[in-house]
Amino acid sequence: MLYLWIFGNNIEDRLGHVRFMVFYLLSGVIAAYSHAVTEPHSLIPMIGASGAVSGVLGAYFLLFPHARIHTILFFGFFWQLVRVPALIVIGFWAIIQLINGILTEGLLGQGGVAWFAHTGGFLFGLISIKLWLPKRRFQEW
Repeated sequence: MLYLWIFGNNIEDRLGHVRFMVFYLLSGVIAAYSHAVTEPHSLIPMIGASGAVSGVLGAYFLLFPHARIHTILFFGFFWQLVRVPALIVIGFWAIIQLINGILTEGLLGQGGVAWFAHTGGFLFGLISIKLWLPKRRFQEW
């Protein structure tokens, strides 16, 4: 939910309240289907909004790649607050989701996180966000 708070407001500003709500909910549905396709025999229920939040991250990755995100970097017991481009923060996050999904599915065969729901939601947001943007109206002089 922290990611939704950090990145969601910019996407909502670009889409408007109603479009954002529909985009967010559809991201969650697509994420759930992504999980169902990769885990068709799973009897474990899937709960949470992380797939929908992942759709927001995919949209932010495409629309605001150079926005600077305040990030805490840890060096053992030391830490530093730095501003990192969204392209790096969200790109690193997306790679971690994909790697964890592959490792959980391929090596362990089970897990407690729907990693491919995150990946599916992210890809949906990345691919479809341009279709959700309102058409700009040009004023005639």
